[in-house]
Amino acid sequence: MKKKKRSPLKLPAILVGFLMIGLGFVFSLKSLVDPVPNSNNFAYEENSKELSHEEFIQRLVPYAKELQEGYGILPSIIIGQAILESNWGTSELSSKYNNLFGIKAYGDQEKVKMDTQEFVNEQWITIKGEFRVYKSWEESMYSHTMLFVNGVDWSPEKYEQVLSAPDYSHAAEALQEAGYATDPGYADKIKSVIETNQLYQYD
Repeated sequence: MKKKKRSPLKLPAILVGFLMIGLGFVFSLKSLVDPVPNSNNFAYEENSKELSHEEFIQRLVPYAKELQEGYGILPSIIIGQAILESNWGTSELSSKYNNLFGIKAYGDQEKVKMDTQEFVNEQWITIKGEFRVYKSWEESMYSHTMLFVNGVDWSPEKYEQVLSAPDYSHAAEALQEAGYATDPGYADKIKSVIETNQLYQYD
């Protein structure tokens, strides 16, 4: 009497299937937890060439819109501040260190020391400041938005009015009132940049 051949076990194939599904789930979770794009060295290569004003705006628009969807910050404010603070991405801090907004460094954060202008006692003075170093412009934009979302240690609600502003004009005024910059004309400069370049169309 012939013995029946046993069919090969299909358990390993099932396990492999579950493993693939599990890995896909883990990666999808990671993308939700860490919304900063994978920058690697791309940004450093991209920032080595000077962009036209329109190219600079279009470079920032997609991620600015993502940040608006996630946190409520207006793209016109993000891009307007980036233009003003980085001189269209040409400043050393933005082109070499990917810091578009002049965000200061604290503690053990990666940093660079550079000259900066501050308005003190009714006059402009030059001081040495420690600024954050980022891997990409997108990482800088995310950090900038998180500053508005989380505020500062001594005042978590410091930028609440910026996030809840109904339009760019109110948001710019809220930035001024919160003391984002020492420049007394900061709100007017932000509004001017937004209006001149029609950045409100992205809100």
